[in-house]
Amino acid sequence: MQAMLMPMELSVKMVLIVAVGVFLASLVDGMAGGGGIISVPTYLLAGLPVHLALGTNKLSACIGTTFSTARFIRGGYVDWKLGVPSILLALLGSHLGTKLQLAISEQYLKWLLLAVLPVVAVVVLRQRTLPEERGEIDPRRQAAIVLSAAFAVGAYDGFYGPGTGTFLILIFCGLAKMDLRTASGNVKLVNLSSNIGSLLTSMLSGKVFLTLGLLGAASSIAGHWLGAGLAIRGGSRLVKPVILLVLALLAVKVVSELL
Repeated sequence: MQAMLMPMELSVKMVLIVAVGVFLASLVDGMAGGGGIISVPTYLLAGLPVHLALGTNKLSACIGTTFSTARFIRGGYVDWKLGVPSILLALLGSHLGTKLQLAISEQYLKWLLLAVLPVVAVVVLRQRTLPEERGEIDPRRQAAIVLSAAFAVGAYDGFYGPGTGTFLILIFCGLAKMDLRTASGNVKLVNLSSNIGSLLTSMLSGKVFLTLGLLGAASSIAGHWLGAGLAIRGGSRLVKPVILLVLALLAVKVVSELL
């Protein structure tokens, strides 16, 4: 357990940076996913090395996502027949993705993302609104899409992470024909599970600054609770613009890192 604490000195400046940055990230994440685009750079700005920033971010994200997930569950916006197996597959995918992250360069994934992001943005722009009602789809086909996405995007979350919730919402709504609120609830289950799988792997590798992560969790709880409420009340009218913002920020992040 000693390695998990990481021998770093905690400063007031570090805490303030994390408090503000993680709150904004969690607000976005609670609405449409993709908060890691803001929270990971926040931990880097606070002075943490890359792998420690990624692991510590998973700690605060896990705790915050628990609260936004609870809000969707309480509202009845979770399809448990799809949700339970999704949890298991997301846990497995994120564990494997995090193990892979520790073994190879992230550059390969970043180039792939740079090619995929414009296509995803075009798909979102072509949709007038995200679906407020469930579409017609064969249940077996829907289950195959949702479970495959839970594993694959869970692995992406463990390997790199930013944009995970956004990608899941687009897949669940666009391909699996789920309504936006139920899709968002199931996305939270998957994202929470992938965060847990990645966090456990990072902790076992000693890559979590436990004290700072727990302090960041307070901001994460507030942001996730507020963001989930906005998504439930505002529906597509609020979520679609946030998705486009997340995609734009992710593109900027990837380009800046590659350059």
